[in-house]
Amino acid sequence: MERESMEYDVVIVGAGPSGLSAAIRLKQLAAAAERELSVCVLEKGSEVGAHILSGAVLEPRTLNELIPDWKERGAPLNTPAKEDRFLFLTETKAIRLPTPPQMNNHGNYIISLGNFCRWLGTQAEELGVEIYPGFAAAEVLYDDTGRVKGVATGDMGIGKDGQHTDAYQVGMELHGKVTMFAEGCRGSLTKTLFEKFDLRDGVDPQTYGIGIKELWEVDPAQHQQGLIIHTAGWPMDTATYGGSFLYHLEDNQVAVGYVIGLDYQNPTLSPFEEFQRFKTHPAIRPFFEGGRRIAYGARALNEGGFQSVPKLSFPGGCLIGCTAGFLNVPKIKGTHTAMKSGMVAAEEVFAKFDADQSADYRPALEKTWLWDELHSVRNIRPSFQWGFWGGFVYSAIDTVILRGKAPWTLRHRHGDHEALKPKRDVVPKVYPKPDGKISFDRLSSVFISNTNHEENQPAHLKLKDPSVAIRINYDLYGSPEQYYCPAGVYEIVKDTEGANPKLQINAQNCVHCKTCDIKDPTQNINWTVPEGGGGPNYPNM
Repeated sequence: MERESMEYDVVIVGAGPSGLSAAIRLKQLAAAAERELSVCVLEKGSEVGAHILSGAVLEPRTLNELIPDWKERGAPLNTPAKEDRFLFLTETKAIRLPTPPQMNNHGNYIISLGNFCRWLGTQAEELGVEIYPGFAAAEVLYDDTGRVKGVATGDMGIGKDGQHTDAYQVGMELHGKVTMFAEGCRGSLTKTLFEKFDLRDGVDPQTYGIGIKELWEVDPAQHQQGLIIHTAGWPMDTATYGGSFLYHLEDNQVAVGYVIGLDYQNPTLSPFEEFQRFKTHPAIRPFFEGGRRIAYGARALNEGGFQSVPKLSFPGGCLIGCTAGFLNVPKIKGTHTAMKSGMVAAEEVFAKFDADQSADYRPALEKTWLWDELHSVRNIRPSFQWGFWGGFVYSAIDTVILRGKAPWTLRHRHGDHEALKPKRDVVPKVYPKPDGKISFDRLSSVFISNTNHEENQPAHLKLKDPSVAIRINYDLYGSPEQYYCPAGVYEIVKDTEGANPKLQINAQNCVHCKTCDIKDPTQNINWTVPEGGGGPNYPNM
């Protein structure tokens, strides 16, 4: 069947903070210039915000620039940050340390980023932006010259056997004079653009973390609205980068999460289990006793920073937001920078639109506060290659004494998938059983993520070479995918005699965190989009 097409001036892939900010800015500029500009946004989640997951504490700097009257418009920024605490944990104690300057949240807001994006979506639609949730961009389209001309949504109604079902529906092509990719961390289409246009040539490898989050309704006696707590130390060893957050929102709700750098070495380490163990610490557990867990999710995040930012433009389009990697790791914030990149890109696209030039907004971005902000903290994350204490001491020197102006730049020297040691060279991790009150198992967690996929469809997690799953991953590393996946997607099954191991992929459990695509030691797992609307449905994350 031939695909139908729709024509727009600008097509944006992803209704996250950067994509929606770009759409809003384009429409603002068009209105000011009294000209028509058609803008559409594709979103693979069932609704705007369904796949959005972050801590989150919002620095409102970009929001003030984009929508100065956001308070009057009812933006869901309901909890101003009131107090910061930074704790170093041992197994039994919590030692309060001075809060690092980058982590000072005065003037910021604790929010649900999903709800914030839903609000941004309404602002965009009021300006005339067309938003299509439930449609996953599955393919980049090129014209005869190799220029990007848009994207195609995935076909619907293909069965597990690859045959068309009665519900088959061919995908739609969306053509744009400019296509902006705002897929978030480790975008599936962005990966193909990196390769086709050599966008990562000459920059450091991107490095990542996995963030796992729960939302709790806690005992009012344990709730302190506006309180922000970050921890380092236990349960991580000193060679592994990781830390936690607790954010006290309104309505007796607490967002709690743990982030672990995906450059860890032990293939039996489970970020999910480490997070569950963290909540049992004597200084943390009391917050949740008598409370109720109401949501769960996980998402990978970029940690490479300044030296890992790729080329941002190519013929016919550009990368914006976390798909390019603008997270400020020491500040633990990326929403304000993602939004700013979308705004600047929109301004450059609009200014050059009639000239039909490449959507290259990097020169303009380098003149903004975003570039200065990322440059000043560029050495913090890579300093932790010397271990926790080496990174901690260096970060203090870089921040307090050098003030981010060191005459050197530390490098990210390898991809996260290269960091694992063979299982014979490590001590296997052993984790306590969950108690069902503070700590939980994976399947009950996935249940409250509201994850749903059409069961009769090809798995969207694809092995480039199925034999590698056993010959290398299992035999050499002990199948690390069964540990690093926070949703129980990957499972080793054996016959009745405990022999002949096989990798079983439970794709219906996938919460779209992308960790497997990043951490697989041979890069044999390729995460692609499922049918549009599939995946988690985060209500308040």
